[in-house]
Amino acid sequence: MAAIFNINAQDKSYLDKKKPIEERINILMKQMTLEEKVGQMNQYNGFWDVTGPAPTGGSAEEKYKNIKKGLVGSMLSVRGVKEVKAVQKIAVEETRLGIPLIIGFDVIHGYKTLSPIPLAESSSWDMKAIEKSAEVAASEAAASGINWTFGPMMDISRDARWGRVMEGAGEDPYLGAQVAVARVKGFQGDNTFRSPLRIAATAKHFAAYGFVDAGLEYSASEVNRNILYNQVLPPFKAAVDTGIRSIMTSFNTIDGIPATANQMLLRETLKNKWGFNGFVVSDWASVREMIYWGYSPDEKSAAKSAVEAGTDMDMEGGIFVPHLVSLVQNGQVKESLVDDAVRRILRVKFELGLFDDPYRFLDEKREKEVIGSKANRDAVLDMAKKSIVLLKNEKQLLPLKKEGQKILLLGDLAASKNSPLGSWRIASDNNTAVSVLEGMQKYKGNSLKYEKGIALTQEEPTFLTEVQYNTTNREGLEAAKQAAKDADVIVMVLGEHGFSSGEARSRTQIDLPGLQQEFLEEIYKINPNIVLVLNNGRPLAISWAAEHIPAIVEAWQLGTETGNAVAQVLFGDYNPSGKLTMSFPRNVGQIPIYYNHYSTGRFTNKDGNVFWSHYSDVDKTPLYPFGYGLSYSKFEYSAPKVNKKTFAKGEKVEVTVTVKNTGIYAGKEVVQLYVKDDFASVVRPVKELKGFEMVDLQPNESKTLTFSLGEKELGFYNQDGKFVVEPGTFKIMIGGNSADVQELTIELL
Repeated sequence: MAAIFNINAQDKSYLDKKKPIEERINILMKQMTLEEKVGQMNQYNGFWDVTGPAPTGGSAEEKYKNIKKGLVGSMLSVRGVKEVKAVQKIAVEETRLGIPLIIGFDVIHGYKTLSPIPLAESSSWDMKAIEKSAEVAASEAAASGINWTFGPMMDISRDARWGRVMEGAGEDPYLGAQVAVARVKGFQGDNTFRSPLRIAATAKHFAAYGFVDAGLEYSASEVNRNILYNQVLPPFKAAVDTGIRSIMTSFNTIDGIPATANQMLLRETLKNKWGFNGFVVSDWASVREMIYWGYSPDEKSAAKSAVEAGTDMDMEGGIFVPHLVSLVQNGQVKESLVDDAVRRILRVKFELGLFDDPYRFLDEKREKEVIGSKANRDAVLDMAKKSIVLLKNEKQLLPLKKEGQKILLLGDLAASKNSPLGSWRIASDNNTAVSVLEGMQKYKGNSLKYEKGIALTQEEPTFLTEVQYNTTNREGLEAAKQAAKDADVIVMVLGEHGFSSGEARSRTQIDLPGLQQEFLEEIYKINPNIVLVLNNGRPLAISWAAEHIPAIVEAWQLGTETGNAVAQVLFGDYNPSGKLTMSFPRNVGQIPIYYNHYSTGRFTNKDGNVFWSHYSDVDKTPLYPFGYGLSYSKFEYSAPKVNKKTFAKGEKVEVTVTVKNTGIYAGKEVVQLYVKDDFASVVRPVKELKGFEMVDLQPNESKTLTFSLGEKELGFYNQDGKFVVEPGTFKIMIGGNSADVQELTIELL
């Protein structure tokens, strides 16, 4: 498409695409007024139908006027080629310098065609599939005119009460870093943005948002330096090393300082130490919210603190434009800090090709062809199947037979086409998921009957309303109980509604909400041959089910192709291979619970007394540990071996293990390697994931895997944030989950 440029801007040499980007930035910035520079640091949310008449009155009119003045650098939540083109046209053709807008959007697990929620995807341990999932999301978003996503979320979290665990990759920083890299590559490709179907990614939330107090949204995070350097920051560092183009600050405080004003995090660590050359955007109004924290007494102070710390763009806070110019003119903020922020923002706009063609993402034909394509649906179905985790399978209930079985399907969620889409799907259409009922109906050889049973919610919730679970209406229970009497096997789909997790969806109880536990127990009394299929966005406390129900499938919220993925796993057309990336607690009182905890001075009860580290009312161990997941196959591990027991600093140690499929089904196993530093200058966790590999085996087939360990796997960050490798002994552990491992010892001289 031929671009139409502002006549004045067309003559500017910064539009010469033959010049290096940094030179073009220099040329442009010399011509920008201070007001125009500050304008680039301002982001507005979409505020009216931009293809309609201009707004009159209120903040919408002010935003509209500021775009025309060149006082807006970015907009979010404007989507669709026609809408984006209209607002981009104002910025490019009606402002003095014609600087294009960068258009942002929350593309969390898809745009229209939805992949599983990110926590579910991480359970696949399949980095290629995760990268492809992000690529699909990027393609549909870009086809709709968006060129920047506020994702992926890289917050490590150990607290299932926090609703936003659904957006991340679980509790482990090593795995979290691998997932972060895969998602960045999926969104950004090779970072050249030659393709108009790739978009700039954002690492969020920087930092420690996953450690908010009691899992309570928008709360404080008081983490020590050991946790910050070794648990929180590694995924962000991996994303920066991969070339991610933006970072979003978090809402929480660290050491009493809001992240948006935290110089240690933003300027010292991210920009100076790590060399990040993209830009930092605040989370929604987090610059303004520093006033509410009691950190900044007024808007001017908030603007000053944010810019000095390294926040480059104010998302919908309305703080920079009215105050930064005077702060610079009065000598309270150095103009060099503004210049640094603007340079970073312009750099990403040049990299995206927006100065060469501001309309390169705006093609209505491409929009129609890409969004909802068969290739995209195939990709998200593949991702969905790989995300499912088999938690229990007794009495040979699974896989279901394809012929001759009387199957009863129960549960409100089984027929839902909305809840399986999960949270954070603001561009997708309601009721577009394939339901579990629809997926199972495609298998024609059995007698399949469906009963809703007890309703899950009082009414269908929305993204902006609280989920009100049904706690009184038992209508439908008797019909379900009658149907259960004649069934060979019962599939019950229970869990949370899709809007029970996500932002501002913290819970103090994480068991089956509403009347579902009662529903499950009542059916169990009639017929115990139950396959429990869980739909949820966080780990749940399901101790009763784990003890009584013979088969349990963790199916999460799998997006558009939910029903097809679940059905293919239940009927054995896909052998489940997922592994948990967050520990499942026995009850909420165990939270936070995680596998890579520290030991204690009293970790065993050798003397038979009560003075040791334990709970008096429940086991200390999780219900299902990190890395756990079954298969229809059975896998046998040999004892691990090393090429040498003692090695010098800088040498690599090779660890080998042989895995054999002893079952009757072909299957995949995620082989996991953990390391324990026995003695160090800082107490180290009882084990840490430092390698994994998925192996695909036919029945009776064996494969030998080799893991290479070096300083990267054996070192850690000390209290000063310096990566160190200390001599001593290390335990090397290999197994199918974090709890079931075989170990050996090596020594670093």
